Amino acid sequence: MKNILNSIRFDEKGLVTGVIQDLKGEILMVAWMNKEAIEKTLQTGKMHYYSRSRKKLWLKGEESGNFQYVKEIYIDCDGDTLLFKVEQKGVACHEGYYTCFFRKFENGEFKIVKERIFQPKDLYK
Repeated sequence: MKNILNSIRFDEKGLVTGVIQDLKGEILMVAWMNKEAIEKTLQTGKMHYYSRSRKKLWLKGEESGNFQYVKEIYIDCDGDTLLFKVEQKGVACHEGYYTCFFRKFENGEFKIVKERIFQPKDLYK
């Protein structure tokens, strides 16, 4: 585990960007990770992140059951961004979409181009 952590260039706040992609190649989300989030991800095989707003570690799916299971890990050429290829259970987006990237810029505005799978109020209390 030390080898992977020593390869990562964390920013001044101890964070690194995590890009999350499903096995078909669709980008699901982008989130921040600290050392502890990476350690927990490696130990459990489930994606963990660091919430800057709540200032705490969180497990993807801990409330929703929409877990992300790690299948492959990549690092970019600068060592400051990680790419995780995952098996996504359910949806990635707390807004009820499979991916957080459900809006596309067209004709001067962002338009919803993906189907909502569930209403957030039905899942998050």
